[in-house]
Amino acid sequence: MAGASTLHNMVDAQEYKRRIRAWTLYDWANSAFVTTVLAAVLPTYYATVAGATLPSRAVATSYWSIGLSVSLFLVAIMSPILGTVSDIVRGKKRLLAIFAGIGIVATALLVLVDTGDWLLASVLAVLGRIGLNGSISFYDSLLPHVARPEDQDSVSTRGYAMGYLGGGLLLAVNIAMIQLLPGTWGARLSFFSVAIWWLVFSIPLFRQIPEPPAATAKLKPGETVIGVSFRRLWDTVRDIRHYGELFKFLIAFLIYNDAIGTIIGVAAIYGAELGFGVLELVLALLLVQFVGIPFSLIFGRLPSKETKRRPIYLAFIIFNLVTLPIVGIVGAAVLPRAISGAPSPAYTTIDGSFGEGTYLAGGDAIQYSGTWEQETISAAQLDAPQDAVYASTGEVGASYAFPFNGQQVEVTYSTAPNFGIWDVQIDGQPLLDEEGQPIRLDGYSLTVRYGETEVFAAAEPGTHVLTLINSGEKAEGSTGNGMAVGQVKVLPPLRENNLIIIIGLLLAVQAVGLVFALAVGRSLFTRLAESLNTKRSIILALIVYSVIAIWGFFLNSTIEYWLLAWMVAIVQGGSQALSRSIYAAMSPASKSGEFFGLFGVMEKFSAILGPLLFAIAATMFGSSRPAILSLIAFFIIGGYLLTRVNIEAGIAVAREEDAALLGNQSGA
Repeated sequence: MAGASTLHNMVDAQEYKRRIRAWTLYDWANSAFVTTVLAAVLPTYYATVAGATLPSRAVATSYWSIGLSVSLFLVAIMSPILGTVSDIVRGKKRLLAIFAGIGIVATALLVLVDTGDWLLASVLAVLGRIGLNGSISFYDSLLPHVARPEDQDSVSTRGYAMGYLGGGLLLAVNIAMIQLLPGTWGARLSFFSVAIWWLVFSIPLFRQIPEPPAATAKLKPGETVIGVSFRRLWDTVRDIRHYGELFKFLIAFLIYNDAIGTIIGVAAIYGAELGFGVLELVLALLLVQFVGIPFSLIFGRLPSKETKRRPIYLAFIIFNLVTLPIVGIVGAAVLPRAISGAPSPAYTTIDGSFGEGTYLAGGDAIQYSGTWEQETISAAQLDAPQDAVYASTGEVGASYAFPFNGQQVEVTYSTAPNFGIWDVQIDGQPLLDEEGQPIRLDGYSLTVRYGETEVFAAAEPGTHVLTLINSGEKAEGSTGNGMAVGQVKVLPPLRENNLIIIIGLLLAVQAVGLVFALAVGRSLFTRLAESLNTKRSIILALIVYSVIAIWGFFLNSTIEYWLLAWMVAIVQGGSQALSRSIYAAMSPASKSGEFFGLFGVMEKFSAILGPLLFAIAATMFGSSRPAILSLIAFFIIGGYLLTRVNIEAGIAVAREEDAALLGNQSGA
C-alpha cells in the first residue's frame, strides 16, 4: 500500500523486527485487563462485594450489564470520529496513549473498591472498558503502518498469541493472589497489578513505533479538524459502494463474529449451567489462553505461500477437528464417571426425603419450629420463582428443617440489618468446614438484600436432614437475630472427574496428531494447503466453530467440555487475527484510523447482539443448549458471505485511495 510501504522501506531489518515486537507487545499488555478484570474476577467481585448492598445479585448483574452496554455504545460512537481525526492530524499514537491512560488509571483505582462501592466500581469499569476498546481501535489502525502487506497475517496472529500468553500468565498469578491474600485484598491487588502490567508493557509501542503520516498536509482556511473529520466520515459512508468489497466483508464479519463473541462470552456460564465446578471452569479458561498461543501462530502461517510446513499445520488442524469430538464422546461413554465427569442419575424422593428439585419455603417439604411469619416479596427482588419468603421473628432456638435425598442443597435467603447468625446442621450434627470450624449462615447486611444463596453439602450422598437453627447470636451491627428463607433446592449429583487423566488424554491425542501430520501431511494435504489463502483459512476456522456449536449442544461431561475448550483454542485467536489482517489489507493506510474505527463499531455490535440473541433463545427454550446450536446459522451465513468477498479487488481500491491521498509512492 502506498505510504505505508514507504515507511516500511525506510527501515532496516532489525528496526522492522523491533517495531513488530513493540506492536505485538501491546496485545500482551492489554489482554491482562480482558482476562483478569472483565472475564475472571471483576464480574463476580462486583456482584458479591461491590454490589453487596444492592437489593439482590440479580440487580447487581443488571447494573453490571448496563455499564457494559454504556461503555460499548460510547466507544462505538467515538471510534470512527476519533479515528478520522487521527488520520488528519497525525495522532494515532497520541489518541492510543490517551485511551490507554484512561483504562490504566481506572483499573488502578479499582483497588479502592470494597463492600458496597458498586457505583464507584461501575464508573471505573465503564472507564476501563472505554480505555481498552478505544486504545485497541488505534492499535489496530497501526497494523498497516507497522507490518508489510505480506506480513500482516503473521503479525496479526502473533499479536493474538502474545495476548493469550500475557493475559494467561497474569491471570494465573492473580488467581494465586486471590487464594492466598486475606479478605478482598487478593482481588483488589489483582486489579492494581493489571494496571501496572498494562502500563509497563505499553511503553515499547510508544518508544519504537513512529507516528504514521497525516492524510491531509494542511487544513484550508476556515476548516477545522472536527469539521473535516465529519465530512470525510460522511463521504466514506456516502460512497460506501466505492468500498463494496470491504463493506461486504464487514457484514460477513459482523455475522460470524457475533457467534464467536457469544461462545467466548457465555462459555463459563454454559459450563456452570451444566454443573461444572468453578475450578474446572477457571482452569478451562487458562487452557484456552495457553493453547491458543501456538494455534494462533499456526493459523497465521496457513495463508503464507512461503511457509513450507503448511500441509503439516493443516493436517494437524484437521486431525483435531475430527478426532477431538470422537475421543470426547467415546470417553464420556466408556470411561468411569469418576474420570469423565459424566452426570450421575438424578436423586429422587425417597420416604419423605425430597429429591432433586426446588421446594418453596411455604410448602409441605419444610418443617418449622418456633414462630415464623410469611412476608410478601416481589419475584423480581427475590430472584426466585415465588413471591414470598418465610421469616423468623428472631426467637432463639427457632429452626427450619428440610429432609432431602442427595448431597448438596442450595438455600435462597435474604439479608437485613435485623437478621443474625444461624447454626447449620446436617443430620443433627454441626456442619464443619475444611478446617473443622462450624459453618454458619450470616443473615446480616447493611441493607435488605434478596435472593442470596448458600450451598451446604453432606459428606456423602444419601438421605439427610438440613437444619438451620437460630443461635441467638448477632453479627456486629445487627439489630436482631432473625432470618428469612425463600426456597431450598436439592442440586444434581456432584460431578466427579480426574483432570490429570483428561489432560493426559488430551496431550496423547496431540502427540498422535503430530505424528499423523508429520507422517502424511505433505502427501495428503499439500494440494489443499496450497489452495489456502487468508479468506479460506477463516472459512476453515468457521467450519471448526460449527462443529463446536453442534458438539456443545450434546456435551454433558467434563472430558467433553475440556476437549471442546481445546477446539475453541485452535481457532479463536487465528480467526479473529486473520479477520483483522484482511480488513487492514482492504483499508486505505491513509485512512486506517477512520476505517478501524468502523471496524471497532462492528466488533462492539458483535459483543452486544450475539449474547442478546443467545439470551432470547435460552429464554424461549428454557435451556442454553438450543441457543448454542442456533449459532451454527451465524457461521454458515457469515461464511457464505465471506466467500462472496473479492479481497484482491478490495485491496486494489485501497491502493487507489492511498495513491490519490498520498501520491503514488514506491512499493505500492
